[in-house]
Amino acid sequence: MTTDIQQRIKEQVTSHPVVLYIKGTAKFPQCGYSANVVRILNLLGVKDFLAVNVFDDPQYVPGLVEYAKWPTLPQCYVRGEFVGGSDIFTEMYQSGELKTLLGDLASAN
Repeated sequence: MTTDIQQRIKEQVTSHPVVLYIKGTAKFPQCGYSANVVRILNLLGVKDFLAVNVFDDPQYVPGLVEYAKWPTLPQCYVRGEFVGGSDIFTEMYQSGELKTLLGDLASAN
């Protein structure tokens, strides 16, 4: 894996408070898992997040697998830290842990 994609991922996850690497876009997710993480962020009122369409560059998928040591998509990062994928995001949302982690980034009650 080239260091170029690793640098790009690192730049993205450290420059934005919330980053989602998804199939498709936030407006038009192209898989149910990607749609789920976008829906959860919308339910929590998170406005400031970067959604990166992994279909835009073929290096993203292998680069993300290597970067996070996580084999599946979507991948979600909060304040530069890898949180997990759709299942983990869902569990954290249901328990309230995700809202706590997001803090002031979440505006929903």
